[in-house]
Amino acid sequence: MRLCRGSGMLQKIVGVSFVIWVVLMEPCAAGVANGKLKSATFLSPKFVLGPGSVENKHYYDIDFPRGHIALKSFDAEVVDEDGIPVPLHHTYLHHWVVAKYYSRPRHPQSPADYVMVRNSGICQGDSVGQYFGLGSETRKTATFVPDPYGIEIGNPVDIPAGFEEKWLLNVHAIDTRGVEDRLGCTECRCDLYNVTQDEYGRPLRPDYRGGLYCCYDQTQCRLRPGFQGPRRSLYLRYTVVWFDWDTSILPVDIYILDVTDTWTALDNSSEQGAQHHCQVEYEVESCNQATEADDPIQGGLGANLYGEDGRVICSSVPAYGTGKEAGNEAGYIVGMSTCYPQPGSVKINDGEILLLESNYSGSQNHTGVMGLFYLLVAKELPKSMPDLPFAVQMQ
Repeated sequence: MRLCRGSGMLQKIVGVSFVIWVVLMEPCAAGVANGKLKSATFLSPKFVLGPGSVENKHYYDIDFPRGHIALKSFDAEVVDEDGIPVPLHHTYLHHWVVAKYYSRPRHPQSPADYVMVRNSGICQGDSVGQYFGLGSETRKTATFVPDPYGIEIGNPVDIPAGFEEKWLLNVHAIDTRGVEDRLGCTECRCDLYNVTQDEYGRPLRPDYRGGLYCCYDQTQCRLRPGFQGPRRSLYLRYTVVWFDWDTSILPVDIYILDVTDTWTALDNSSEQGAQHHCQVEYEVESCNQATEADDPIQGGLGANLYGEDGRVICSSVPAYGTGKEAGNEAGYIVGMSTCYPQPGSVKINDGEILLLESNYSGSQNHTGVMGLFYLLVAKELPKSMPDLPFAVQMQ
């Protein structure tokens, strides 16, 4: 998918058959639930990167809170062996994702021994099934689920007999020390990686100029002539916050929209029956260089979610760093804003078609661009409605 002006628009069908509320995340002090807020910090398995190298592995059965609990947040960042945060201009965090699966107690021997558990979103197949996930913006993007809501996990009723609930982590990191073209390496341009086949040996299509198929695990981005640097041992450090499950907590489902989804209706009589094709990434072609050469932003400009009548449901804007320290790296997106409408201020009708727009600077070509939109959906309202900033109502 190629777009000029960096504006990716896609209609989405919201398939609900009852009144629900869409809860968009915002930091909020905990305390509605009667239980005690708990927190734990873990490290991923170690991965080692040298200048220009790529890590993109999947780690099964990672350390994770157990039992019937309500997840309140999941935050992560790349650190070195001493626990010091690593800046993006040294190791670019392309993305990390965390997914849930059920596994038999013994080590899985075949696909029948584990079952992936997708989020509630509309993407299908193997794409965009995670519960959590971010990229370079991970350090300054809020993930806290406000009270009285929580993401319910570990409910024995939901876990198939003979299986256990476990968690999978995927870390995709690119070491950009000494590379010839830092932006090109982070956007996975195929020529910089000298890649013509994907990780399974299948030839890439001739017009594929960059993206996930060119920066898979153990690939190498081109270095400046003569550059040498040490290999480094790194980890993804992640912090999970949760409550033990309590009847005062209202469960929410995770929905993820993908701007590249080209859905096809299966039944003309019902817009809720559709086949969704989430392609995960797209390409932004350069527009008129003469008029946009002075554009200071060489990347993402934000995203908007619109209702069928064109009203804005949520706008998310990027925060760009201005320094060198981790979390404030100049020229990188270091955070994305979140939305949390006031009670009754936004309504979405059952079956309404939504439009997701992802905006990117068109001052130059961009490859491997992603546009995902996370929402939390609660199926029931609090028994009492105090002056809390409730969210988007769907009818």
